[in-house]
Order: sequence, then C-alpha cells, then structure tokens
Amino acid sequence: MTRLGDLERAVMDVLWDTVPGTSDGVTVREVADALDGRELAYTTVMTVLDRLAGKGMVQREREGRAWRYRAAASREAYIAQLMLDALDLGGSRDAALVRFARSVTGTEADVLRAALTTEAGLTVDPTGHGRTEGDVRGDAGNNPGRGLTDRVESPPADGASHPDLADKAVER
Repeated sequence: MTRLGDLERAVMDVLWDTVPGTSDGVTVREVADALDGRELAYTTVMTVLDRLAGKGMVQREREGRAWRYRAAASREAYIAQLMLDALDLGGSRDAALVRFARSVTGTEADVLRAALTTEAGLTVDPTGHGRTEGDVRGDAGNNPGRGLTDRVESPPADGASHPDLADKAVER
C-alpha cells in the first residue's frame, strides 16, 4: 500500500472526516473549500483527487461534468493495511509484533486482547471461567492476519480480560 504525501493525507482527512459512507461523495470544490487554510488552486486539488483515484484510495462517480469523490476504505482500514505492510518489510514478524505489543498502553492492550479473542473464535462464559470455541472466524481463519474489516470491538466495560489469555499478556 502506498504511503500518502502531506497533501494527499490532508485530502483524505477531508474525505474521512466529512463524507459518511452512505454519502454520494464530495466535489473537488467542496474538498478545496474544506482545505481553505492551505490556499490551493482548484486544479491542484483536482490532480490530487485524480491521483488518489488512480491509487485506489478514493472512488469517484461522474455527476454531470464533475466527479464526486469518497474514500474507498475507512481511515482505520488504511492504517491497518499500513501496519501489515510494515510487517512484510522483512526480518522477524514475531519480534516486530512483540515489540509493538510491549509499546501499547494498557487500554490499547485490552482492545487488542478483545479483538484477538473474537478473531480466534473464543467466547468467555458469563462467569468469567473457561471458554467455549465458537465459529466466528469465517474466511479470516483460513488467512490469518489478512481479514481486514472496519469492525472494531471494544474490550468489556469492566476491563475483564480472558482468563486463558492472561498468561500471554505483555507486562509493561
């Protein structure tokens, strides 16, 4: 996945922040107006949006003589793909993952733990003891680490973690 330049990132931020997924998108003029502090020419914004469409970052649809643009994926999906691409750079994926796990905050670790538990198909029984195997993996179970979705699951409100995974938690 291509990293974004400063102007591309600013344009994507406009799309991510102002265009709901159900929207028909925005025009070049609307993006340029949202970037008003940058004093960019209309044609500059048009060129950036055209390049982002070529990279697959935005989708566009013709409306009369103009195009309407919207992000092809959420900001979270883009960031997740960047992280996966970084893991593919070489070296030990395991070592990189461990170093990353040691660098996250307690709350971030709780979010990761809950997501991994859900991905593994584990469900915690209401008493907090034991686990049951559930079939919630779908295709992601056949291709671990590549099941990107925009689904984000939060950890339990009481901060409880899965007892079988406690020994795998990274201590800070």
